[in-house]
Amino acid sequence: MRWTHFPLHPETPDSGLSLEELFRGRGYEIEAMKQRMSGLMAEENLPYGNRRHTYNSRLAQELSKWGESFPEGEALNLKLFEAYFVEGQNLAEPEVLLDVAEAAGLSREVAEGVIRERLFRDAVDADWRRAHEFGVTGVPTFVSGNQGLVGAQPYEALENLIQTNV
Repeated sequence: MRWTHFPLHPETPDSGLSLEELFRGRGYEIEAMKQRMSGLMAEENLPYGNRRHTYNSRLAQELSKWGESFPEGEALNLKLFEAYFVEGQNLAEPEVLLDVAEAAGLSREVAEGVIRERLFRDAVDADWRRAHEFGVTGVPTFVSGNQGLVGAQPYEALENLIQTNV
């Protein structure tokens, strides 16, 4: 499996936007969307909070890309998920990211340098290009062979995607 980062809302300011601001004029029922997602997460026994804001995740993606070089990288991704989707933290804030990296068992000091120097900017840019080439329009998107599935999916759908493309 290979994680590929994707710019879902790259125009989001670091200070974030309320979900109402993000979806204004698009005809979405935010509470219905949140209830649907909460139900899907509960079915998979995954934690999910009552998120009210969206934040720019670019720095988090760069930190995650760095984390891929370590066994703790998977824990980092899970901690980033929890910080954002469960606790509603702003992943554009370097201090939040440093706390998450440390909680995942990675060096806070090294993570600080990665963020400050933007050491994985080019790698995430390459991921964004790859996602564009695949035609990714939403997250998560699962790709196997030349087929993809967009959105939260049941285990059976993912299993079928992989078995069909072996």
